[in-house]
Amino acid sequence: MTHRSFASVARIGGSHIATHCNTRHHIATHCSTLQHTGQHIAVLKGRILQHTAMHCNALQHTATHCNTLQRTATHYTTLQQLAAHSNTLHHTATHCNTLHDTATLGNALQRTTTHCSTLQHTATRCNALQHIARHCNTRQRTAKHCNKLQF
Repeated sequence: MTHRSFASVARIGGSHIATHCNTRHHIATHCSTLQHTGQHIAVLKGRILQHTAMHCNALQHTATHCNTLQRTATHYTTLQQLAAHSNTLHHTATHCNTLHDTATLGNALQRTTTHCSTLQHTATRCNALQHIARHCNTRQRTAKHCNKLQF
C-alpha cells in the first residue's frame, strides 16, 4: 500500500470528499423531507380517518332518522286506516240509530194503526147497535101501540 501524504490525499480526495459530503447532505435532506412528508401523511391519514368517522356517524344518524321516519309513516298509515274505520263505524252507528228510530216510529205507527182500526171497528159496531136500538125503539113503540089497541 502506498502512503500518500495528507496534502496529496486532500488534493485528490478533497473533491471526492466534497462530493461524498454533498451526496450525504443531499440524502440527509431527502430523508428529512421524507420524514416531514411522512408526518404530513400521518396527519392527513388522521384527518381522513377522523373525517371518515364523522361521515360514518352522520350516515348512522341518518339511517336512524330514516328508520324513525319509516316507523312514523307506518304509524300514520295505521292511524289513517283506523280513522277511516272509525268513520265507517260512526256512520254505521248513525245508520243503525236511524234504523232503530225508524223501527220505533214504525212500531208506534203500527200500534196507532191498530188502535185506529179498533176504534173504527168499535164505531162501526156502535153505529150498528144504534141502528138496532132505533129499530128496537121503533118496535117497542109499535108494540106499545099494539098493546093499547088490543086493550
